[in-house]
Parts: sequence; C-alpha cells; structure tokens
Amino acid sequence: MKNIFGFTLVELIVVLVLIAIVASIAVPRFINLNTSAKQNSTNAIAASLTTVSASNFAQRTANSSVGSAISNCTQMSALLSGGLPTGYSITSLAVSAGASVNCTLNGLDSTTATFVAMGID
Repeated sequence: MKNIFGFTLVELIVVLVLIAIVASIAVPRFINLNTSAKQNSTNAIAASLTTVSASNFAQRTANSSVGSAISNCTQMSALLSGGLPTGYSITSLAVSAGASVNCTLNGLDSTTATFVAMGID
C-alpha cells in the first residue's frame, strides 16, 4: 500500500470557497474606513472646540484679563493649541456675551460637526 500525500481537488476548492466567503465579508468593512476616519477627525476637533470654549469661559469669568473674548464662532479657532488644522473651517455665527450657541465645523471632504461656543466679553 502506497501513502500518497497531498490535497484532493475537492479539498482545494472547499478552501478557496471559504477564503472567498471571508473576503466578501471583510473587504467591504475596510473600503469606507477613509470616510469614517475623516468624520471621526472632524468630530474630535469639534469636541476639542467645545472643551476649550468652556475652559476659556471659566477662565475669563474668574479673571477678565485671562482668556479671550468670544463674540463669533470663528474666534474659537484661536483657542486651540496650534490653531485649527489645515482644511477645516468654522461657519461664522455671532455669539452674545453669556450665551452659548451651536456652531458648525466644516471638515475634510464635506464632513461637518457641531460644537458649543460660549460668548464672553
């Protein structure tokens, strides 16, 4: 009796079919990563703008010589360390002293996110 080593054609076809099934499930999940990464980046910057707005408001309320006066959403970019990243912009919207408004951050590839700006003199 001879021992024959190797795979049969049926075994090879079954393995190829299984690989094709796994690939058909996995590949679509990786195709849109670029789009979701850009949206997540815009969301993160918007969250940072909300945080620095609250911090600036608290500092300026405690001591009027500290922090920055905010009367428009666009002034929020100066509060970020290093400024607003390239490719991002803030839609202009007036903010009254003591009021808070929802501002729009425009990001890469037409992504948008909202953040809260607190107006202060």
